[in-house]
Amino acid sequence: MHDTDLPPILVVDDNHDNAEIIRQYLEVRGYPITVAYNGDEALALFETVKPALVLLDVMMPGRDGWEVCRIMRQHPTLGKSVRIVMVTALGEWEDKREALQLGADDYVEKPFDLPTLATTVQRNLAMRSAMAS
Repeated sequence: MHDTDLPPILVVDDNHDNAEIIRQYLEVRGYPITVAYNGDEALALFETVKPALVLLDVMMPGRDGWEVCRIMRQHPTLGKSVRIVMVTALGEWEDKREALQLGADDYVEKPFDLPTLATTVQRNLAMRSAMAS
């Protein structure tokens, strides 16, 4: 456990391979990563991990990403500060103009490009710290 200034990230994806690829890529960059494989697990971990940023897959069995996003946003303490980045197949985002009303901050398209994903993460964390200061 190395000391890091980088804030915790919650990765939510029902595809274990995707989740693992993202986790490894970001952990190498020093981010503390927690993975959830479904919406309910994500919501439980949200309470304990208190992530600065959530990478949230849209298409999941059970609670989908939009529903999880809405519930996270309504959280009395964490909901205002967390950045929520939707991981979405091309087209799902355009179909969901209400995504922004539901509280999503940004998105990454699938199939995702890892450098783009990392840039999106960095940009959103920078925006979050700018708002917090």
